[in-house]
Amino acid sequence: MNTRMRRAAVAFCATGMAVSLAACGSAKESGDKGSDKASPKKGDDITVGLLLPENQTARYEKFDKPIIEKQISTLTNGKGKVEYLNAKQEATLQSQQIDTMITKKVDVLILDAVDYKAVAGGVQKAKDAGIPVVAYDRLAEGPISAYTSFDNTEVGKTQGEALLKAMGDKAKPSSKIVMMNGAITDPNAKQFKDGALSVLKGKVNIAKSYDTKEWKPENANQNMDAAISAIGKDKIAGVYSANDGMAGGIITALKGAGLSKLPPVTGQDAELAGVQRIVTGDQNMSVFKSYPQEAETVAKMAVAVAKGESLDSIKTGTVDSGTKKGVPSVIVPVVSLTQDNIKDTVIKQGYYTLGEICTAKYKAACDKIGLK
Repeated sequence: MNTRMRRAAVAFCATGMAVSLAACGSAKESGDKGSDKASPKKGDDITVGLLLPENQTARYEKFDKPIIEKQISTLTNGKGKVEYLNAKQEATLQSQQIDTMITKKVDVLILDAVDYKAVAGGVQKAKDAGIPVVAYDRLAEGPISAYTSFDNTEVGKTQGEALLKAMGDKAKPSSKIVMMNGAITDPNAKQFKDGALSVLKGKVNIAKSYDTKEWKPENANQNMDAAISAIGKDKIAGVYSANDGMAGGIITALKGAGLSKLPPVTGQDAELAGVQRIVTGDQNMSVFKSYPQEAETVAKMAVAVAKGESLDSIKTGTVDSGTKKGVPSVIVPVVSLTQDNIKDTVIKQGYYTLGEICTAKYKAACDKIGLK
């Protein structure tokens, strides 16, 4: 697994996309009244608090957590340690977990927020206690010290473009599609939606749009059932799904309605089940994101701010949150994952082996698309 992760940590550069970032600034804003590094550690004996938002999405336990732990150990010559808690999609629980990390006197917090606004008070409490906070994957509000994620607007554009391409000659203003967006508590969800809308508006008729509570597949399934009833199963020309988990719930609903030929359905995260649905053709695409690169980057940022070091050699730009401007950031590129590039993405970069994807259930479908 370690060899895979090292391979997967290589940035996937063949995207052709340009990431627009604000001009680079220093790790500490001139207008900030307090330091982001109140009591920096000088050695490698660092304790990193890691707070992840949920455990339904496979990525967090499979990639993020182990890669961050390994990288922290590497960066601190084996002396650093990670205190880990998962909020299980509960903002109140995550708030309590921040308090727990403050009580444990961790040296830095890596925070992937359940609710990016609700967490602001906790971020402030951490800073007041001398604990800098690095926002991970979702741009949390409050006095964060750094941020790394993917170009979320580009994710939405990539999904929207793939959906239109898959729809072919049905991609016209009269064709009805359903948009299954993520949770409103997740700032990324709005960026995904905005990116998709920038591509889809005027090209198709968005007949139904949902902000799916907690990103749960079962909620997406219920929303899709409602959309089928309102629109008619044979009149849905495509479905924008913000991630793979919801795509699974959507496809279950479509099959349950008796559709023999499914409309194209998008996804994101390159989950194993999503990749297998792409192999069979049930799901049109996913968005491949280099979680290893993102996780290794946040570990570097966390160790640097814990030690009071500059982020100038790590950051690639800055971003503005709703409460702070000029946050040092690294934005990682994304790739559209389809049947055509499974070998060059998830297999080549060590996410899954051919055997893990092409189990007995999927062997015939793999053979059909030349995945051998």
